[in-house]
Amino acid sequence: MIRQLLNTELKSIENDGIQVDHLKYFKIKNEVAVPFIISNFSVLLLKSGKMTIGFSNDAMVIRRKDLILIPVNSICTTLEATHNIQLYLIRTSFDFAFNNCYEKELADAFSFLMMKSEHNIKLKEQDFKVLSLIYKLMHVLQTGNEKPDIINQLRRICFNLFIYELKIIHSKYAPEINLDFSRREIIVIQFLTVLAIHFKKQHHVQFYAGALFVTPGHLNKMVKEITGRSAKTFIIEALINISKTLLADSSYTVAKIADELEFSSAENFGVFFKRHTGLMPTEFRSKKYK
Repeated sequence: MIRQLLNTELKSIENDGIQVDHLKYFKIKNEVAVPFIISNFSVLLLKSGKMTIGFSNDAMVIRRKDLILIPVNSICTTLEATHNIQLYLIRTSFDFAFNNCYEKELADAFSFLMMKSEHNIKLKEQDFKVLSLIYKLMHVLQTGNEKPDIINQLRRICFNLFIYELKIIHSKYAPEINLDFSRREIIVIQFLTVLAIHFKKQHHVQFYAGALFVTPGHLNKMVKEITGRSAKTFIIEALINISKTLLADSSYTVAKIADELEFSSAENFGVFFKRHTGLMPTEFRSKKYK
């Protein structure tokens, strides 16, 4: 079960880029003996029991109040657990964080956490309780029946609170972890920052590569190596996400959205939107917000 959770692509389950799991009353022993890839950025907090998880040749023993941060595409070589293990698990992606962090500082913190190697932090009781509460809130919101727009707003608030708490925990418990970014990591963070500012008007990799003084091919290669996705994919998804947000506002016509996003015409915007969603903007609006 734990392997299936860690190894499941978020796109293959019903969510919007983040999944919160609360495993309880679950019995497991020596679940997997072969390596597998962690498909998403994952943050695991152990509530009870004991778990051994290894990456490459290093294995760590996780106990109650232990928090483990696992970057995307990490290769898990060992996964064993005691009976009656209970844990909280959040899985998410660069895309979700990029589109849902309110402040650049939080987005940068998330970028740092996602790109560093796996590490375990042993929490004190008070910090464990605070983080557990945030997990519970996010899990409740995920399974709630309230109006989608309200739920999405609350989930975004809780996610920012979660990243903020992780940032505080990191500075408190692991100040010795190397905070220096490699050249590739710096380029990727700078790309995400420039993208956040200019994506509505700049739709081509060439612009971002020029702003960072690298070639488009080199930028794509670095972004792909660090995140598993191309620079162009980030641009497209940023445009699609903001398009969906604007389509939720009935005061925005399709022509106005096309103009807002610097498309040459409403027709070209419609072609772009349909290519990446399967629906014309008017179809999306009528199905989603009728």
